Amino acid sequence: MASQNEFENHCWQNLYPQDIYDLYAPYRRETGIKGRCGLLLVDLYNLCYEGGDRPVSELFKDYPSSCGEYAWRALEPTRQILETMRKLGLPVLFSTKDLRNAGHGAKASATFRKQKRTSGNAYDIYPDFAPIDGELVIAKERASCFYGTPLATYLQKLQVDTLIVVGESTSGCVRATATDSYSFGFHTVLIEEAVFDRNPISHQTSLFDLHHKYADVLTLADALEQLQSQASSAIQDTTV
Repeated sequence: MASQNEFENHCWQNLYPQDIYDLYAPYRRETGIKGRCGLLLVDLYNLCYEGGDRPVSELFKDYPSSCGEYAWRALEPTRQILETMRKLGLPVLFSTKDLRNAGHGAKASATFRKQKRTSGNAYDIYPDFAPIDGELVIAKERASCFYGTPLATYLQKLQVDTLIVVGESTSGCVRATATDSYSFGFHTVLIEEAVFDRNPISHQTSLFDLHHKYADVLTLADALEQLQSQASSAIQDTTV
């Protein structure tokens, strides 16, 4: 079992008093990637980058769906994990808003948050992460990428054991997706630097809760090291 320092060595490590960490001691365990991996990029569409790399407090009136500086800070870590998965030939999937029933009076939405009118490409995947041939895009109407979609079936057909999740927002669609991933029986990993939220405290507390109950939160460096180690082991197995 991991020690407290190892297990809590993440963005929430100074958020709570010691008695809270003691209370969650039964959740401590060895964390990591297990088996064949797939990567899910949750809602990394144009809308969350609107207004540029600026504080959310400066953006929310004009761009209420933007995650501002937090989205931009996660760009490079997300690029790195996406590039690694593609190089290793592992499954990559995306999610975005399902617009097919957008004009219907009974339309569903992911949250209660009111939105302004959006541009025609608002829900297109951000160009830095644009899907390539063979990568699936899941259209969803609710917070979880699993709810009302064939995602679980796709992952089973792709023989995914561990679902790596990145994207936004940590307290919303990422959290709902990670919880459902656990419920569907997938080992679930969140890349700490590649998930983000408009509210940094919500980000920290959501990662704390998920890490202890439903998912392994890994740093980007740790995840990349484990993926490369798996790939090296697989090569060695095929040459023996």
